[in-house]
Amino acid sequence: MLQTIKTWMLPLAMLSGAFFYEFFQQLSFLTPGLIFSMLFITYCKLSFRDLKFSGLHIWLLMVQLIGCLVVYGGLVWFDPVVAEGGLICVLAPTATAAAVVTGMLGGSVACLAAYTLMSSLVVAVVSPLIFTLLGEHPDMSFWTSILYICRQVMPVLVLPFALALLLERVFPAVHRRLKKLQILSFYLWALGLTIVTGKTVYFIVHQENANVVEEWWMAALALVICIFQFGLGRRIGRRYGDAVSGGQGLGQKNTILAIWMAQVYLNPLSSIAPASYVLWQNIINSYQLWKTRN
Repeated sequence: MLQTIKTWMLPLAMLSGAFFYEFFQQLSFLTPGLIFSMLFITYCKLSFRDLKFSGLHIWLLMVQLIGCLVVYGGLVWFDPVVAEGGLICVLAPTATAAAVVTGMLGGSVACLAAYTLMSSLVVAVVSPLIFTLLGEHPDMSFWTSILYICRQVMPVLVLPFALALLLERVFPAVHRRLKKLQILSFYLWALGLTIVTGKTVYFIVHQENANVVEEWWMAALALVICIFQFGLGRRIGRRYGDAVSGGQGLGQKNTILAIWMAQVYLNPLSSIAPASYVLWQNIINSYQLWKTRN
């Protein structure tokens, strides 16, 4: 029964957010707290002493950071909003659930866990600069904008890691208990997905002068980026003897965080791209799991 619920949780969460968007968009203030809690519980599962970083992580990180700028620079002439949607689909860190899928596909969970931590912390440091350079806060000076975004992004992405480390040393018994309650992260993720879907649908419904063609472009772009990242990640990972971890590390994104960042720091309409990415990455993961089992 639990496995059945987990299987259908994703479509149910998205459908609930889409149908009851008027209600769930009012809960959008909970999103940062949900992201913080998910990361904190996930980090409690990690054994930081066993984390090892390799050349694979450096290559994936370079693709993530340089790739997002290349995508934006290549598309901004076509449509700035579409370009922002593409940028956030590449920049977003690896999903906290990626390690689970990696294990099911026969990859190295330890390798993927290390990259999940690495990508989240680097995005926390780099994203304020990138978002400021895009100029979505023209009313603020350059440094004021960076500090403003840092104050909101850093606590969400960095503090969970620091708190998990502190808890492991100061209250090891509590840390061990949280380590066994990883299912909480899954349900928090489902609630977060429902809320960000609701806010995205609310924005689409209530936007003035809707550009449907632009929205379809973002959905199509998210599909192309998703396929490309999974494929490139596997190709890089194959050189290090772990194609699965490479593919999941680069392809499976923390889409809740991506949608939230797009809605808060970029043009809110650009959140359609990471919202579409949710669907594409789960179709790919479902296919990979089916192929592995057969």
